Amino acid sequence: MENTVIEWSESLELGHDIMDDTHREFIACCKALAEASSADLLLRIDMLIEHSVEHFEQENHWMREHEFPPAACHIGEHESVLEIIREVRRQTEQGDAEIGPRLARELPLWFAHHVATMDGMLAQFMIAQEADTSEKALPHA
Repeated sequence: MENTVIEWSESLELGHDIMDDTHREFIACCKALAEASSADLLLRIDMLIEHSVEHFEQENHWMREHEFPPAACHIGEHESVLEIIREVRRQTEQGDAEIGPRLARELPLWFAHHVATMDGMLAQFMIAQEADTSEKALPHA
């Protein structure tokens, strides 16, 4: 079965520069995983784990900082996906040659949905809060 290689597109753009940049990096990790040979599969999974830990913690921090109402659900999804990636790494290291490529096919599908739903809501929530804060800081004539 062929891998699903995700490319950056406007449909993934959320209008929050830092989040969009982080998402571009995630896509690069997914692409690297999809293109991995069996010899460098573990290295690519490790790169994905390292990026995902930082990526998810950044978003988790924003959710706590902005008191994002559905934070628990969003954080829970981050934890679940990270545990799945770590389990794929364990099974790959134990000799399962199929699970890494399966992750490479399925993770982009999850990510596109996650961006369109959970991350989209978070980005809009933060943008609205930041606009409200900026408006309050402007002197009124």
